[in-house]
Amino acid sequence: MKKRTSLVIILLIILFLIPDKYTYPIDGYESTGIKRLNRLQLILEGKIKDKPPVAGALKSIKDIKLNYTENKDDLANLIPPVDAALQKEISALFPNLDESYSLTVMEITPTKKARYAQIRKDKTYMPGSVGKLAIVAGLFTELKSLYPDSFEKRQALLKNKMVKAGRWAIPNFHTVPFFDPKTKDFFKRTVQEGDVFSLYEWADHMLSVSSNAAASIVWKELILMRAFGTKYPVDEKTETAFFETTPKSQLKELAMSVVNDPLRKIGITKEEWQLGSFFTKEGKNFVPGEGGSIASPYGLMKYLVALEKGIIVDPQSSLEIKRLMYLTDRRIRYASAPALANAAVYFKSGSYYKCKPEPDYECKKYAGNVENYMNSVAIVEHPDGTVYLVALMSNVLRKNSNSDHMTLASRIDKIIRSH
Repeated sequence: MKKRTSLVIILLIILFLIPDKYTYPIDGYESTGIKRLNRLQLILEGKIKDKPPVAGALKSIKDIKLNYTENKDDLANLIPPVDAALQKEISALFPNLDESYSLTVMEITPTKKARYAQIRKDKTYMPGSVGKLAIVAGLFTELKSLYPDSFEKRQALLKNKMVKAGRWAIPNFHTVPFFDPKTKDFFKRTVQEGDVFSLYEWADHMLSVSSNAAASIVWKELILMRAFGTKYPVDEKTETAFFETTPKSQLKELAMSVVNDPLRKIGITKEEWQLGSFFTKEGKNFVPGEGGSIASPYGLMKYLVALEKGIIVDPQSSLEIKRLMYLTDRRIRYASAPALANAAVYFKSGSYYKCKPEPDYECKKYAGNVENYMNSVAIVEHPDGTVYLVALMSNVLRKNSNSDHMTLASRIDKIIRSH
């Protein structure tokens, strides 16, 4: 009884600290129309019984800021030289770990000089779902092309443009949340062809639960935005005719441009990060890819720094991407470290595994014996003001590296916060 009373008191304190006018992201339902946020809001109000998010996931829209806006136009020097003291401590973490591990880490605490360290920064990996960050950068790039002088109009399009999944979503394995604000009905399942969400919600599904279906659907909309310009959005008949009659070579060129050009604009080279194909089989049938997808920890770090500088499209777009990355869903892998429970974490994880027959080996999820990529990027903001960025990539065969990533997160956090 005593334990339950204490929990009630803690929840009441949390509710008291949240402003009356709900903002983003949990309290961002009114501004975005993302219905899962409405449900989280009702959980915090005690109107729906469910486990509330961790303390670090309760940040408000007005408290989410860009941390590194000085010299924002200096693309040639996004990342400072290696800090010798930090490098020594970071390097000491890795002698006993698989040689496939690569890392970049950079502290950008506002009251301190930036510090940077790296382990095999240029090694390339199949990025998996981390590549969806390129799609969201492309989304805000195309939105600015449509409405160069009004972020409000861009946001209104995201909120009001309803998109049907169609065949682009097939096949997919990640479940997405379905919530009805009127009836309070809630469930999770994989996306089906007839499902309809707003463009904002598809972008949220793409990042918060890493839906491959959502990624292909958003990417498809970017192609339409680029192709039709101010005539976008187009009706279903026009969309179908466009993808059926446009030469595949032209579709491929458009697809590669809308997701990779925004990376080039912030100084990320093709060798550092390239998105090569759609995230679903049907998406690939509609639009052919171009080579494979690759990324390096250095390229991913450039993205995080550019985001914090406000130069992914513009400051408003960078801030909105950061809000979409704010982890209010279940924390996994690197972000699940107990040391980060009270920290705000802006996060994307990605994985890809492949198996082949081998004596005494059983293929399991995230434990492939041919390829077994597990990658994470994170912006971590502690209540004491400490802010740092991490890009961690690995390819440890036959082993689920989830717990190792989580342990590394705690150790890196301790190093950063000890100075």
